Amino acid sequence: MTMKTSLPKLALSLALCFTAAFTGSLFTPEKGSAWYYVQLDKPSWNPPDWLFPPVWSLLFLMMAIAFWMVLKAGVEKNEVRTAIAFFALQLFLNMSWSAAFFGLETPLLGLVVIVLLWLAIVATIMQFRKISAVSAYLLVPYLLWVSFASFLNFTIWQLNP
Repeated sequence: MTMKTSLPKLALSLALCFTAAFTGSLFTPEKGSAWYYVQLDKPSWNPPDWLFPPVWSLLFLMMAIAFWMVLKAGVEKNEVRTAIAFFALQLFLNMSWSAAFFGLETPLLGLVVIVLLWLAIVATIMQFRKISAVSAYLLVPYLLWVSFASFLNFTIWQLNP
């Protein structure tokens, strides 16, 4: 694949991932939101708010590069189409978590969605690995962050019965 045919796939990958990031961010509470900042009990080890934007930006960039690497292998291949389907599922679940947890203000529903997200990320990594080991490895930090976020979500749910 030449750079000329590869650049549109890179642009598509970046646009898709950052559109998903933007969509999820629409549910993120405004500074001073009563539910998240006042009513919701959070653990002492909850990360500071300033940490989330750079971490998620880096993770979405890594997702986009991984997805681009898979697309470059050729969408006519069954294994690539399967990998695309799993990637799309995890992106949908990523956005759905923000809607469930922040939008609906429901930590329990958020927990259910994030467990499904975690499983979808594992499945995506497994599918990406069949095509490109590097693309799979690029998703490992995302899996680790979502693992941490899952435990945080569980703890918040426990603190707010």
